[in-house]
Amino acid sequence: MSVAIPARTAIRSPRAAAVAGIAFAVLLTIALALVRSAAPSDPRTAGDWVADGGRRKAVLVALNLLPFAAIAFLWFIGVVRDRIGEGEDRLFATVFLGSGLLFVAMMLSAAALAGGLLFTADDNAIAASQPAIWAFGRRITNTLLNVYAMRMAAVFIVSTTTLAVRLRLIPRWLAVVGYLAAAALLLTVGVIPWLELLFPAWVFVFSVHILIVTVRTASASPAAAAP
Repeated sequence: MSVAIPARTAIRSPRAAAVAGIAFAVLLTIALALVRSAAPSDPRTAGDWVADGGRRKAVLVALNLLPFAAIAFLWFIGVVRDRIGEGEDRLFATVFLGSGLLFVAMMLSAAALAGGLLFTADDNAIAASQPAIWAFGRRITNTLLNVYAMRMAAVFIVSTTTLAVRLRLIPRWLAVVGYLAAAALLLTVGVIPWLELLFPAWVFVFSVHILIVTVRTASASPAAAAP
């Protein structure tokens, strides 16, 4: 029993949320960057990139990273929600959890659709003979990930930031950054290239802040307890 209690406390600690958030931010950033760099920007055309081994492998690596990013994000949500505990506002807590789960569902749906397109388009079959199928699939994938999923991410940022402000878990500057990032994702995502990277960047900054505060608190506790 003496071993189980500290282990459970460690799993639920702010440091666990910070590590999960950092892992998610890094994995999602790599995946989005690989897709942006390898896939064509015009959803109506596939070009020769499907038959290009290097670019095709880059997209496959990105698609394989996304499930691990989703797992890390779910862990991040769970630990943050546990830390909020009884102090959570039911309205914002519901929006926080719901938007996070919807983001994960849409992200994985877009990844599954992109993977189906990629494997179906082996040897550039779709691009050469059925361009309408390619354009249709690409548009759905882009809409799921860059429009709907990222807008759910914006709602997640707003709800998380509001809860953290009410519980005084973050400084004012981080709250302002969160609201500005959410506004940018809500209003301009899908229009400005690479803007979707704002979400993992915000999660990274939020997680690093949690980690720094946790380390400072842990180092200050022994000093405060000393006579």
